[in-house]
Amino acid sequence: MILPDANARPQLQSVPTVRLGLKENWPQFSLLVLVNAFVGGMVGSERTVVPLIGAEEFGIASTTLIVSFIVSFGVVKAFANLVSGQLADIWGRKRVLVLGWLVGLPVPFMIIWAPSWEWIIAANALLGINQGLAWSMTVIMKIDLVGPKSRGLAVGLNEFAGYLAVGATAFLTGYLASRYGLRPAPIYLGVAYAGLGTVLSVLMVRDTRDHVRLEVSSNAEEAAPISFREVFALTSFRDRNLFAASQAGLVNNLNDGMSWGIFPLFFAAFGLGVERIGILKAAYPATWGSLQIVTGPLSDRWGRKGLIVAGMWIQAAGLLLTAATRQFEWWLAGSLLLGLGTAMVYPALIAAVSDASHPSWRARSLSVYRFWRDLGYAIGALSAGLIADRFGLAVAIFSIAALTFFSGAVVAVFMREPITPTRSCRAASR
Repeated sequence: MILPDANARPQLQSVPTVRLGLKENWPQFSLLVLVNAFVGGMVGSERTVVPLIGAEEFGIASTTLIVSFIVSFGVVKAFANLVSGQLADIWGRKRVLVLGWLVGLPVPFMIIWAPSWEWIIAANALLGINQGLAWSMTVIMKIDLVGPKSRGLAVGLNEFAGYLAVGATAFLTGYLASRYGLRPAPIYLGVAYAGLGTVLSVLMVRDTRDHVRLEVSSNAEEAAPISFREVFALTSFRDRNLFAASQAGLVNNLNDGMSWGIFPLFFAAFGLGVERIGILKAAYPATWGSLQIVTGPLSDRWGRKGLIVAGMWIQAAGLLLTAATRQFEWWLAGSLLLGLGTAMVYPALIAAVSDASHPSWRARSLSVYRFWRDLGYAIGALSAGLIADRFGLAVAIFSIAALTFFSGAVVAVFMREPITPTRSCRAASR
């Protein structure tokens, strides 16, 4: 009697009992929302204070050298994203998520104890791996859980949690830095995030590959096996929707990388204190994060293209306003516009890539998209630093604003509507 019961237990957890949908999977979905808040908090702990550590504690005068920590972060994160989908299909989503957290554990301690700027750069390389693996998995796992009908909602909730945590932590670190100094007090938040994220991922998160198998088995359109090289080509340039999304993602994070490194220096150059810089640095990601809970579902109803184009152009307006003004109130308005535009763009882009990818290779396509998107951090920080050193901080911001507007125009020309949620990409036959 004992053996049949023991054999029956695994059958209750097998694929036929797996169901897709937010309602059906809300406990795991909610847990992944919380885990991604900790992932976002890791980045938020650096948004306000790290550029100022470079300028004030290490006495670095070159803007390009100061933003080098963002370059290391962006390049490493981009390549971590690139392999994350392949690793997720081979190892499982949970193992990759846990690996991301284990790599991220040393990061806050390295920043606290850093005796030189090289330590900060190395810490941000590890942070890039943490973000590329952990954030990618929380996105992919939520999309796995909800199925094809609510991708925009799933992505919106994921990015809401992550970037609201970025904004809240940027504000808190600015406050703590104004009271207790740039190190170590503000970075203790990163220690807490890393510990909690690791424990929850190891003990409570469950893998979602069975949900992918269920979606693949119920998909009406069969997909032939496809290599990673083919997925890379489709996502990068062969499919017009995936190309439009990839370049927009790159430029979106290009202007984010610029704002991460340049904005604190720009505001400080006009005498703004670290606490008020923290408010400005918090307003952008907090707006970006909180509004995605609305813009994600809207992309399911209205379509992806309109939100992406309008969002890129609103971002450009926010950057122009920031560069053209010299008062806190106008800078705050510019940060809010930048956050609004990014909130319109971010979940719609990830949902558009998911729409255009077959479930059997969706994780790999998302990893390629996220590779191009997060390479924008490095390109934005480096290009803005070089421009700022030669022509000034305001010119760097103006230049990135023009590029952001142009990227929105590319989406307007190349992306096709509607992209239906059940569509699997036919680009291989085009």
